[in-house]
Amino acid sequence: MPARLPSVRTGVRLSGSAFRRAPSASAYASASSQLCLHRRPYSAAASSSQAPESEVQPPPPPPRWISDLPARIGKCLAFGCNARQVSQAAGVLRTIATEWKELLAASEGFLTGGRRGLESREIAWGEMDSFAHVNNVNYYRYAESARVNWITNFAVHVDPKHRKQWRELMSPISTGLIMRSLKADFKFPMVYPDKISVYHKLRKRPESDPAPSSFYLDCVVLSHRHRRISCRLEEDIVIYDYRKGGKTSMPQFMLDMFEETWKLQEEAKAQARLRISRLHEEVEQLERETWNRPDAVEDMGSAVGGSK
Repeated sequence: MPARLPSVRTGVRLSGSAFRRAPSASAYASASSQLCLHRRPYSAAASSSQAPESEVQPPPPPPRWISDLPARIGKCLAFGCNARQVSQAAGVLRTIATEWKELLAASEGFLTGGRRGLESREIAWGEMDSFAHVNNVNYYRYAESARVNWITNFAVHVDPKHRKQWRELMSPISTGLIMRSLKADFKFPMVYPDKISVYHKLRKRPESDPAPSSFYLDCVVLSHRHRRISCRLEEDIVIYDYRKGGKTSMPQFMLDMFEETWKLQEEAKAQARLRISRLHEEVEQLERETWNRPDAVEDMGSAVGGSK
């Protein structure tokens, strides 16, 4: 597939889910600041304590906030900043540089961390094809490896009491998982060198009455080089009883852990979106104090020591 072709969709079945268009940066920051949420340090591995589910979630951030905020800070610096403003700008830039991946993923409900997927995996030169970009089939392999890690994380770190059952889900022994459909939506072509991080999340809250026989996962492949999502995948997974040769209901231990995971996803989403909205507020404050004022004059520098 040529590198400049538009986004391509492949897979057995298309889902009806869609991502709403994000509001403007000003509207986003204003809406988020009005929510009654307590400010806490962001953590993708937040505890299960959370605000009531009835509380309104902060709106999703603007799609290009990672590149937009540094550009806006650059304009502020061009008009001149005092020591406090420079320190404030540096703090925003430092947060974006060190936390962009966690904030970007968590703002959509993806829980980050090496045990939950693929973390900072190097793209191999051989994964590119004759069109000089990463071949599409590799994204399915990235998602597969991340999905195995996502399941294994429950066995080792989250629910060791049912370690055996979690591990058996990845083997044809008793109750296991079978992929019913897998769809990929490619956003832009990645090339070597680059790193990726790949995360999964539950698309919806699990229902226990009656217990479902399948569930949906969303997956994102993040490009470190571009600080963007390079591919989105949707996975429809069936719970299969290999002894009976047919699908079966989700075991109770899975229902319990998926319920807890859903709560963590929602809490991480709220915290990340609130954190991003406050970055926007800091940048808007800088803009009001620098170029967005009646007496603003752009600092073009000076020719010190020039000829008279």
